[in-house]
Amino acid sequence: MSASASTSAAASQDACYISLLGLAEFFRTSQPPNIKKCIQCLQALFTFMPPSKVEARTHLQMGQILMAYTKNIDLARHHLEKAWSISEPLANFDVKFDTASLLAQLHLQTDQNSHQAKAMLRRAVELSQHNVYWHCKLLLQLAQIHASDREYSLASELLAVGAESADEASATYLKVLFLLSRAMILMIERKTNDVLALLNSAGQIIDNNIPNPHQKEYLKVFFLVLQVCYYLALGQVKTVKPSLKQLQMSIQTIMAPNWPSDEAIFGANQLEMFVWLPKEQLYVLVYLVTVSHSMMAGYMDKAQKYTEKALTQIEKLKQQEDKPILSVFKVILLEHIVMCRMVMGNRELAIREIAAARDVCLAAPQRSLLRRHSAQLHCLVGLYSMSTSFFEHAERQFLVCVSETSERDLKLFANLNLAIIYLRTKRETDLKQILDAVSTENTHTYSSQALMGGFYYVQGLHAFHKNSFHEAKRFLRETLKMANAEDLNRLTSCSLVLLSHVFLSIGNSKESMNMVTPAMQLASKIPDIHVQLWGSAILKDLHRMSKDVQHEKDAYANHVKYSENLIADQRKCVQSAHHELVNWFHGDPPVTSGPPSTAALLLPETSVVASTSTALQPAGQYGQFY
Repeated sequence: MSASASTSAAASQDACYISLLGLAEFFRTSQPPNIKKCIQCLQALFTFMPPSKVEARTHLQMGQILMAYTKNIDLARHHLEKAWSISEPLANFDVKFDTASLLAQLHLQTDQNSHQAKAMLRRAVELSQHNVYWHCKLLLQLAQIHASDREYSLASELLAVGAESADEASATYLKVLFLLSRAMILMIERKTNDVLALLNSAGQIIDNNIPNPHQKEYLKVFFLVLQVCYYLALGQVKTVKPSLKQLQMSIQTIMAPNWPSDEAIFGANQLEMFVWLPKEQLYVLVYLVTVSHSMMAGYMDKAQKYTEKALTQIEKLKQQEDKPILSVFKVILLEHIVMCRMVMGNRELAIREIAAARDVCLAAPQRSLLRRHSAQLHCLVGLYSMSTSFFEHAERQFLVCVSETSERDLKLFANLNLAIIYLRTKRETDLKQILDAVSTENTHTYSSQALMGGFYYVQGLHAFHKNSFHEAKRFLRETLKMANAEDLNRLTSCSLVLLSHVFLSIGNSKESMNMVTPAMQLASKIPDIHVQLWGSAILKDLHRMSKDVQHEKDAYANHVKYSENLIADQRKCVQSAHHELVNWFHGDPPVTSGPPSTAALLLPETSVVASTSTALQPAGQYGQFY
């Protein structure tokens, strides 16, 4: 064959490739898409014995189409593996990286463990060192998988490598993303000092070295979310307020109608095509951290209001595209609202919302959400069981929670509730054992104001039950000092009412009144029906001692009102089908039928990456420790 004939044949073949690819894309984008004909066009390409690069790219496209539009995972895997085997040895050919990324996703979807996905990505990371965009993208993907498997040290190392690579490429925006992502991982590991150093470093770069104002604002939101979470993890509800306010202002800026789309902001430069979360999801996340702050500060009405707004926003986003992260947000919000309900004495609503959280977890693919939130659900059921006086069930729920979780916050929280159960059921040996264990594990290492204040409160409650009133006062004053320093209102009100009871027990009615009055004022603001019930009983006794008949009658009437509300709610609880959840101790939670949660009444309940919520932030009281 002559050179001209050969050239003509090659040109003709190229025209065939282009025509078939064009046809395939036409069928894919038709309304509705004709995926069968799209696949047939791509399949036809192979009959022309195309060059290696064309063949590899076509196999990749086949894999993409099959993954996106069909359930034929095996055939998708076959095409992706073929694309990988052809493209891996070819230099300067990005198809190998796209293929590795997709194959890793497919392994995660279909395999019980992530070993193959990690191996594939590690190989791709090695090959991509001269391609900064793909190197960074693959590092982020691999770090995410390690983080999901709770291999935080490995995730942190990969993110550090990514920050160095971005720095070498002078990609400042991308470098900050890596630094903040690493700070997030270190926060999960409780490496407090390292987190602070990274946040300070990232904060300075954001302030001084990000010229694009829109990218700067996005990074600022990421930075402020982490800063707020950092303070909340330390129980510093008062200290966090300026950062939270700044975050709320930043998110309003990003959500303004004149703000450019994410595509316009991040589409110009390949090394800036990375974003932590799209702005609509950031909006929900800001609501979530606001709810967490309100819950810890003891503003239940605020927490409920923001939860409802966030859930409404989640349902809007789910109707557009049901992203897995939205289900994560929903579960965490439901965990918060459940605790609000129980503080306010609405336990029947609480068990409905626990059931709603269970439904979201069960709907997630491969039970991934249930695996991450099972311990929290057991803890919530334990709190519910405790509040309805099913102490045996509560104990078992908390023990399951402790055995399932590796989260130190959650473990301590469950143990403190166990301590109160042992106190109420007069199991002195078990109580001493758990308090000693908590003291050994946490006194020198734990730094959360909320949890350590709660620990001192439980010790004060224990001393009160032993009639060691001087010791009780010492512990409770320590609790009050910690609670007042950071505006932990529930902890303050619980400590004040217990201190009032201590003074009443030693006959110091003046000091008792000085304590119970602010306790009741705070409790009505929160509102906390349990503190109100307890405080009204103390007030009744104090007014009787001072022969103030009218005030004694008023206090008694209030006590009866709070008591009757709780009794009526208790009756609803035990009649609810969802009450059966108190008997769930292993495996998947049972599916129960009953009235939907108020969240589900407000919004259509839809099905459901992973995020471990340590949302259960406590403040103690007699009989319950939320």
